[in-house]
Amino acid sequence: MLYRRHDAPRSDEQWKAFLLEHRFGQLVAAGDGSEPPFVIPAHFSYDGDARIRLHLHRENPVWEALEQNPVAVMAVLDAYAFIPSYWNEPKPYGVATSFYRAVQAIGTCRFVDDPDELADLIGYQLRDLQPEGGQDPPLDADERPYLQMLTQIRGIELQISDVRAKFKFGGHKPAERRREIADRLGERAQGQDRVVRDALLRDLEGS
Repeated sequence: MLYRRHDAPRSDEQWKAFLLEHRFGQLVAAGDGSEPPFVIPAHFSYDGDARIRLHLHRENPVWEALEQNPVAVMAVLDAYAFIPSYWNEPKPYGVATSFYRAVQAIGTCRFVDDPDELADLIGYQLRDLQPEGGQDPPLDADERPYLQMLTQIRGIELQISDVRAKFKFGGHKPAERRREIADRLGERAQGQDRVVRDALLRDLEGS
């Protein structure tokens, strides 16, 4: 991603909060470079610090790439909208752009194959993604049919070593102009316009 100072998160807490709020992304694995990178959509759980957990089926083609090169990226994108040129100044020479939030967490993957550890990982994700419960009996690697089910999946713990984060909401523009764009997004109300409008207004409140 191209970075500008006005698009950067104000602190690590901003991108951490984003990952805690958004639990679905794309795992990107480059492998040895002989094939195009694998891009795997998946739910994940983030611990609020430096670790992401997820699991995938053992037949997923990404495993070979990860074994060749365990460094991967979890990419998450949200609150995106096209901003037409005629919303921007100076008219009629305004430039079209995009607003969005994007976080790319880069790190090394550790594979989880031990049944007990894998059951713990799945249990952790269930508590995160399914806080209302409903898993009865509890996940246990020694219980059927859980033991058979666990043999069909592998877990991943991605230890974050670097983060590329961008919160692009026209931070270089005057506050008045950004509020006008927020109003236009509310009026257009297509796709994620309202989500972007709310994110833009929150960004203004923090500026």
